[in-house]
Amino acid sequence: MKTPPALITTGKRKAAMARATFTKGIGRVHVNRCPLEIYEPVFAREKISEPLLMIGERWKGVDIDVYLAGGGVAGQAAAARTAIARGLITWLKDEQLRETFKHYDRSLVVNDPRRKLPKRPGGRGARARRQKSYR
Repeated sequence: MKTPPALITTGKRKAAMARATFTKGIGRVHVNRCPLEIYEPVFAREKISEPLLMIGERWKGVDIDVYLAGGGVAGQAAAARTAIARGLITWLKDEQLRETFKHYDRSLVVNDPRRKLPKRPGGRGARARRQKSYR
């Protein structure tokens, strides 16, 4: 029987949600059951690996499984890096790491609250309006 997960963290960005599961291991990182080393597109892989690169080799004793849902590729990458960074802070029990992440980019620790504006009448979107013709 598989051992239960030791730690579960979440991250959000726009419509994307990420759930990261941390278990004791040898340093494997999977994103939607795909190893991070071959996850596509490349910019998303680099964005997700930012918190791992910032702490060096300290994360090698943990396996991380990230499940992504909703939103687009960029939003999912940002949500995943937030979930991973939060989990690393808790797993390593290092409050100095929280300050390091916050100093680098606040969205590593805090979910981004910005959401899409709802569409309004009189146009195609939230801000765009139909043009008026005066002549």
